[in-house]
Amino acid sequence: MISQVFILSSKGDHLIYKDFRGEAGKDAVNKFYEMVTALTGGQPPVVMKHKELHFVHIRQGGLYWVATTKADASPFTIIEFLNRLTALVKDYCGCLLEKSVQMNFALIYELLDEVVDFGYIQTTSTDILKNFIQTEAVSSKPFSLFDLSNVGLFGADTQQNKVAPSAAATRPIVSSQGEQGSKNEIFVDVIERMSVVIGANGVLMKADIEGEIRVKCYMPSCSEMRIGLNEEFSIGKSQLSGYGAAVRVDECSFHQAVRLDEFDTYRILKVCPSQGEQTVMQYQLCDDLPTAPPFRLFPSIERDSGGRLLMYLKLRCDLPPKSAAINVSITIPVPKGSLRLSQELSSPDQSAELQPKNKAVHWEIPRFPGGAQLSALFKLEVSGLSAASLQEVGPVSLSFELPKYTCTGLQIRFLRLSPIQPGPSQRWVRYVTHSDSYTIRI
Repeated sequence: MISQVFILSSKGDHLIYKDFRGEAGKDAVNKFYEMVTALTGGQPPVVMKHKELHFVHIRQGGLYWVATTKADASPFTIIEFLNRLTALVKDYCGCLLEKSVQMNFALIYELLDEVVDFGYIQTTSTDILKNFIQTEAVSSKPFSLFDLSNVGLFGADTQQNKVAPSAAATRPIVSSQGEQGSKNEIFVDVIERMSVVIGANGVLMKADIEGEIRVKCYMPSCSEMRIGLNEEFSIGKSQLSGYGAAVRVDECSFHQAVRLDEFDTYRILKVCPSQGEQTVMQYQLCDDLPTAPPFRLFPSIERDSGGRLLMYLKLRCDLPPKSAAINVSITIPVPKGSLRLSQELSSPDQSAELQPKNKAVHWEIPRFPGGAQLSALFKLEVSGLSAASLQEVGPVSLSFELPKYTCTGLQIRFLRLSPIQPGPSQRWVRYVTHSDSYTIRI
């Protein structure tokens, strides 16, 4: 039983507030933000309590999505409700950014009225709600991860000469006639997140990959979609003997609507997609990488004759030559008492700064081509520098995005729709890998 639902910006601004039962006052919103910002360290707990009121929250799009309850409700049920609510808002508003929520506040309130009745969850089905929602979405043009103006992420093999607009997959699924939302389009995203730990000797100590195949459909009617994966796709330790490049995962799960009668033999997923976004398949690969890690670091840490700390870092990108990493961010912890930084970077598009509050040097690389090697020389003035201070350097953490690339090698062989759609229709396949956690010890 849910008492309230509210959405806050990262600065605590009240974007949406809905009280279903009148059990708690509006001051609960401020109390929640005070509790979240008062916590130090890592991510705040998902469930918090103040007197008799329980706060359950998730973070999506840089926003806090919060539900409160006084009943002895299952926190997992509320978390699942919040995740489905964010999916609904994304389907109807196009994206989950603060600007989009502000522009579509009336639509979100209408959704909440239909989804929850006096604290009881009614439905979170996009197809059902389409019959009741009357407010149209106000489209914005936010920055998209798949921004083709920079990296050209869209396009399956059969669509090489066509490019979709950068915000094509961030528009609402329901639009007025004549707008872009009426286009018959379907997007299939293969998204992977990798967690890697590399030892000081360069040996790979840990490598985990979590991936998913996500479908976003803008077609009003599609009886069946067939998604063909790599023919040499194996689950578990079984080995396949064939002519194609083998792709192996440890675990794999599917959406309940996916039919698998052709999966074991032909590696084909069959699903009847509804309008909106859904994850049709999730998979995991643990303690193994079919290829070399995307980045290797060669550090040199020493103390010069002037008493400064010298850090010479060479970073190599081991991606294929036609691939590139974007938004590469490197964080190097440094000794406390670091006062001033001077730097020598190997290319003018790089940037670096000392963050004394975080005791770290932040190195930014906007684009890093595969097979390239970049270097940086950092000279730090540290008060009371000693031999023990050198041990405070590291480990180095990286965050990045790898467009048009999957670490497991999973590929979409084909994407077929039946029956054949009347009029022009577009099918887009996109690949991207994120760094969930990428740590290099030095």
